[in-house]
Order: sequence, then structure tokens, then C-alpha cells
Amino acid sequence: MTLPLDYETLRVIWWLLMGVLLIGFALTDGFDLGVASLLPWVAKTDEERRMVINTVGATWEGNQVWFILGGGAIFAAWPFVYAVSFSGFYLAMFLVLAALILRPVGFKYRSKRPDPKWRSRWDWALFVGGFVPALVFGVAVGNVLLGLPFRLDSDLRSFYDGTLLGLFTPFSLLAGLLSVAMLVLHGAGWLSLKAEQGPVLDRARTIGQVAAVAAVVLFAAGGAYVAWGGLGFRVEGLIDTAGPSNPRLASAVAAPGAWLDNYAAYPWMIAAPLIGLVGPLVALAGIRARRDVLVFAGSSLANIGIIGTVGLSMFPFILPSAIDPASSLTVWNASSSHTTLFIMLGVTLVFLPIVLAYTAWVYRVLFGRVTAEQVRTNPDFY
Repeated sequence: MTLPLDYETLRVIWWLLMGVLLIGFALTDGFDLGVASLLPWVAKTDEERRMVINTVGATWEGNQVWFILGGGAIFAAWPFVYAVSFSGFYLAMFLVLAALILRPVGFKYRSKRPDPKWRSRWDWALFVGGFVPALVFGVAVGNVLLGLPFRLDSDLRSFYDGTLLGLFTPFSLLAGLLSVAMLVLHGAGWLSLKAEQGPVLDRARTIGQVAAVAAVVLFAAGGAYVAWGGLGFRVEGLIDTAGPSNPRLASAVAAPGAWLDNYAAYPWMIAAPLIGLVGPLVALAGIRARRDVLVFAGSSLANIGIIGTVGLSMFPFILPSAIDPASSLTVWNASSSHTTLFIMLGVTLVFLPIVLAYTAWVYRVLFGRVTAEQVRTNPDFY
């Protein structure tokens, strides 16, 4: 059977869709993580903390759908990537999942007892559930840019030679701190929209300004490291973009500075890092002008620009190998079959608009600020 879309086009479409899912996760569940990371610092009393928690209380569960969709899409569309990354990052993933488990438990159990010590412990558990995933996700991205210590044998079995502590290098920690700054800024942007005027919002704005400046500085420092720190990989020889998915058929080499190649070949891509730099500045301007919508718009742009920069810089690589560059996984050698990608695309075109429409409807219905009065009187609040 001849399919309407060729293999090369489908591979690029699914690479783009993977980026959309990652950005969707950052834009939605990202502000949940940011708000949780801000909780101990912006709210001092029990009432203030309950108000902060309930700014995300109605939507955090739905936002996690993007995380699940992202994992499912990688499994179905990029099986080699799923196998290598989830096995190589096993302990890091376990750390993230353990932290994420604290979040629903914290939401559900925090206010079950009036004991201040009980509530304080769960507040810190919520902080851990926000801060740790934000940090580890960034560390993981930093390691992908550095190249992972994996190799594939002739039977395409994956061997990972790294350790959990080995993931925390200076560059990956820089990427982790950038992720934290980006999501804390996004959390501050969300509180700008959802928290009532008062001490909580004032503290969120203060921390948001620091996070905005940190995001710009860390993003610029990361860019400089990528440009002059000896990072990068490059595919050598002819590339069969419609060939079989076999990582051993391609030839890739470590090439310092190669992550900048795409910007020379496709100058329009420079828009991504520019958006990544401008976004936090827009949010900073919004905070100082007390334009709440502008703050959230700026933090959203920061997420889009920073994540987009990573994807565009690495294309066509998805997971480069630091110890055996020939084992690197790319858009062209690590996808599912032509038929699988086409069937999945058809399903996605049906259900993704439904998810987006439902999400938009939920946010429209639940739009509005959370007030201290609502916290005191609404029995459905956490």
C-alpha cells in the first residue's frame, strides 16, 4: 500500500510533534512545578500557602497528561530513543517519579490535619515535588547536549556506561539551573494571573524578577559553552532520510561547535534563541509594570524559545553517543516504521485537537484569581 506521506516527511512531522509535546508539558505542568518550587518562599502563613496551592489545585492533574503523552509518543514513534534514554536515565527517572509522587500525596493529605508541623512537612514535600523534577529535567537535557555514554552492538543491544552521579557535570548543572529558573519564572507568571493582590503576589513578583534575570544569564552562558566548550556532533557521509531505522547504518562523529551548524544553514532558526532571551525580559518588564498577562506571556515565550533552541540546534540528532558517536540516534535512524508513523499521525490528528479544545475549555471555566476568602469558605479547596 502506498501511503500519502513519504517516510522522510513523517519522520520530520513526528520530530516536530515530539517538540510540541515537550513544550506543551513545559507550558502547562511547568507552571505547576514552578508554583510548587515557590511555595515555601512566597507564602508564610497557612492561609497563604493554601491559596498558592489552590492556584494550581484545579488543573495540575490534567496538566500531567502532557507528561504521559510525551513518554507515550517517544515509546511509539522513537522506540530506540525510548529504550536507550529510559534505561540510561533509569535512576534519574526514578528520582523524578519519586518526587512527582510526593505532589499528589501532598495535595490530598496536607490539609487533612490542622497540625502546623504536619502541614509544614507536606509543604516541603510539595516543594521537593516541584524543584527536583525541574532540576533533573534540565540536567537530562544538558547530558543529551554533551552526549550520553551509551553504545549499540551489532544486534542493536544498548549498553549504558554512565552513573547517576556522572550525570551532574558542570554543564548539565548549568542546564538544570536554567530549567529551574525558567519554570520558577513560569510559576511566578501563573501566580501573577491567579493569586489575589497582596503579600503572596508581591513576593512572587520579587522572586520572578530574580528568576527572569537568572534565566537570561544562564541561557547566555549555556549558549557560550555550546559555542566554545567543545560540544557537538555531526553526521558524516550521505544520509538516507527514507532508509530503514538502523542506527548502525549511519556515521556520526563528535565535532566541537557542530551544534551551531544549523543556524548557518538555516538562518531563520536564530529566532528560537532570540525568543529564549527575549521571553524572560518580557516577563521582567511585565512584573515591573504590573502587567500580569505580559508576565505569563513572557515566561511562556521563554519556555518555547529555550526548548526550541535545544531541538533546532541538535537536529537531526535526538540522542548522541559520547563514547561511540556511530551509535547516535537521529531523526533518520531511530523511528518506528513508515506505516506505524502514518497510523499514529492519523490518531493524533483526531485526538490532539480534542485534548487542546478540552484543555482550553477547562482553563476558561476555571479562570479567575484565588482569594483568601475563597480559601476560608470553599470546602472543595485543598
